[in-house]
Amino acid sequence: MAPARGQSPALRGQWAFGAGRVSLEIVLGASAGGAAATIDLEELLATRLLVQGNSGSGKSHLLRRILEQSAPHVQQIVIDPEGDFVSLADKFQHIVVDANRSEADLDCIAARVRERRVSVVLNLENLEQSLQLRAAAIFLDGLFEAPRAHWYPALVVVDEAQLFAPMASGDVSDEARRVSLTAMVNLMCRGRKRGLAGIIATQRLAKLAKNVAAEASNFLMGRTMLDIDMARAADLLGMERRQAEMFRDLPRGSFVGLGPAIARRAVQIKVGSVETASRGVTPRLMPPPDMSDADSEEILAPAPVSAPRIVERKPPPAPSTTDIFAEIARAEEAAAPDEESATPMLSAEERDHRCRQIVHEMVSDETGSRPEGALYQDFQIRCRIQRLPGALPGLDEFRGWLEDGRAGVTPEEAATEAWRRVVDVARTVPSDLRGVFVLFAHAAMRGEPCPSDLDVARMCGTRSVGRARNRLQQLDRQGAIVLRNTMKGARIAVLPDLGWETLAGDPAAPARDGAVERLAG
Repeated sequence: MAPARGQSPALRGQWAFGAGRVSLEIVLGASAGGAAATIDLEELLATRLLVQGNSGSGKSHLLRRILEQSAPHVQQIVIDPEGDFVSLADKFQHIVVDANRSEADLDCIAARVRERRVSVVLNLENLEQSLQLRAAAIFLDGLFEAPRAHWYPALVVVDEAQLFAPMASGDVSDEARRVSLTAMVNLMCRGRKRGLAGIIATQRLAKLAKNVAAEASNFLMGRTMLDIDMARAADLLGMERRQAEMFRDLPRGSFVGLGPAIARRAVQIKVGSVETASRGVTPRLMPPPDMSDADSEEILAPAPVSAPRIVERKPPPAPSTTDIFAEIARAEEAAAPDEESATPMLSAEERDHRCRQIVHEMVSDETGSRPEGALYQDFQIRCRIQRLPGALPGLDEFRGWLEDGRAGVTPEEAATEAWRRVVDVARTVPSDLRGVFVLFAHAAMRGEPCPSDLDVARMCGTRSVGRARNRLQQLDRQGAIVLRNTMKGARIAVLPDLGWETLAGDPAAPARDGAVERLAG
């Protein structure tokens, strides 16, 4: 394995031979006796690592040392809540991913990261805490749900892990905590078989969920002040409780390490230097400037009476697209009342048909993933261009037409009595599952094979087959559809409320017409 450009192998890692195996060791720093303290990368990929230390103990410095030393040898994925590790991109080949984007984008990027084996830093600093948890969960799920062919080895570093796997609920919503905790448990418990080796760092063990911390076999414990955290650290390292006091005395940048990838007995390690700098600022002493009597009088002087007070006036918020369209409609009605009254109003069936035609054209032209709000604005613009009379349709109506269009329902099929039955039954299905139900109902109505997992993923706006299967299981549990498997593994979907069923279809078949690739861009 080649060292990084411009670096000797000794600076980036050293090969170790013994016991019939070859491993690569990177140098963390120096042990108490002065010998080099190393960590076995091959063993680390199989056994995971937990880092703990109070704020200012040097956790981020330690993680940066591990990342820099191992960068030439293994793919790295960093979940960075504070933007501290984006500087890795300046010297190494890490790609910085701003998490302030759509869920579909995050899921798609995660899949590409696993496929192309690039090192990335997921920068969460521009999101508030609940959104940080949700974005990290989506990204980790995307890594976890990658196809088996892309299960390459990778280090997944999660800084401030107590935020993403908290022991108890805090200021964030229960939903955000649940999805984030599930993703972290998957990473630490099931990630090894998928090549994902978790490295998690936390300020306090007492705040970290036990089922996440318990999966680590390697430990690096830094300075800790609270009794409960010292006791847990001592237990994890197999030390007696009376020895736990040593964690209070550890200097900044020193850690006690233990584990199959580090050492068989607890060893104190002084972490070595790093090449890149954190964007975080360590407080330094700065004496205040000398003040004269004149300076004091100037600071305490009242504001000049004659000085005009400048008040910054913020411009009014920009009107929404819906407000603009409504204003245009009112202006047209006032300017040409006779012409408007002469325009024949459409019946409900004709209006539905015209709107479905517009949505059908939008779906046919769709070449990438766009947010629902942007699609709705595009729909409103097309309605105005085609001079659709009456009030503009609402978002709920548009959402139903869009789901039908993505399922392949034509405006002519939507006007049939059979599809009206589907619409009636779909009203009893939860809104987040309606699109998948419509997809299967349309296939059954046409007598086509059962849609594949990729077809379902496309309807859900994701590339994750795991999420698609989860939606199917929810529909199956509710009885909206009943899934059956043939002896050869094909799938048949029965729709009891409609009395229909699909033909047998392969769940692993590719998406129809490359829909998933079109959606993911």
